[in-house]
Amino acid sequence: MAIERVAVTGGNGRIGEATLREFADHGYETVDLARGKRREDVSDQYLTTDLLDPGEVYGSLAASDADAVVHMGTIPHPESHPEHVTFESNAMTTYHVLEAAAALDLEAVALASSINVMGASYQDAPAEVAYLPIDEAHPLTPRDPYALGKHAAEVVADGFGRRPDAPQVASLRYPWVATPEELRESFAEVDRTLPAIRDQPYAGRSVAFSYLHLEDAAAVARRAVEADFEGHEPFWTVAADTSAAVPSERLADECFPDAQRREPLEGHDALISVEKAERVLDWTPERSWREF
Repeated sequence: MAIERVAVTGGNGRIGEATLREFADHGYETVDLARGKRREDVSDQYLTTDLLDPGEVYGSLAASDADAVVHMGTIPHPESHPEHVTFESNAMTTYHVLEAAAALDLEAVALASSINVMGASYQDAPAEVAYLPIDEAHPLTPRDPYALGKHAAEVVADGFGRRPDAPQVASLRYPWVATPEELRESFAEVDRTLPAIRDQPYAGRSVAFSYLHLEDAAAVARRAVEADFEGHEPFWTVAADTSAAVPSERLADECFPDAQRREPLEGHDALISVEKAERVLDWTPERSWREF
């Protein structure tokens, strides 16, 4: 069955709204499933939905008549909620969305996972990097509630992906997703040498100096719905370059001296590989902070 109508949870949020616009711009009908009052003017339909209520999730997805769903409606960081609330948002809303999608015979699900599945920005211990470039086979060592919730969501997706009647499921491992203005202010107009950025929480060593432009984040969500694969697959979805001004070889030597080097790093190449997303989803990140 062709996908014509796509539901996006959390469409009131920044990435959710950008994702709605991406689908609309490519000819899809869209439905926004979000809490509270509508705060976007893109979607064809808006359904107020408590994503922690499995009945509301099922009812809204059924009422939306969607062929696919992109799940963006989770707590974006652990700094403003109790730990158990953060974990519940990431793990349980994902379960409810997948359960409803399977029961309603949806074609595809795309989940907003995170670089934090490795254990990154919000934990006291540094992320354990065994080799570079990092790919989807790299070990995951999360320990904070946000990272554990994202990891649990991917494990849940693995389980649903093993069901013969389940939709295809993509987990999109986003880093910090930024608008053009944020990229200009945070990267292009400030010192991006190694001493200045090594310990930055959102674009330093803890996240392997990764980031992603908002439009690229929305585009890969669409590609994940349009792709054709079996079961559940995780995908790294980062910009093609690092957030640093120094060459990637030097960056790796100084920040990850014990990591095995599996491929050469040229120029400002990202330390995380998006080869799988390019191959399976036909998606390539197109935008860089260096444009500014």
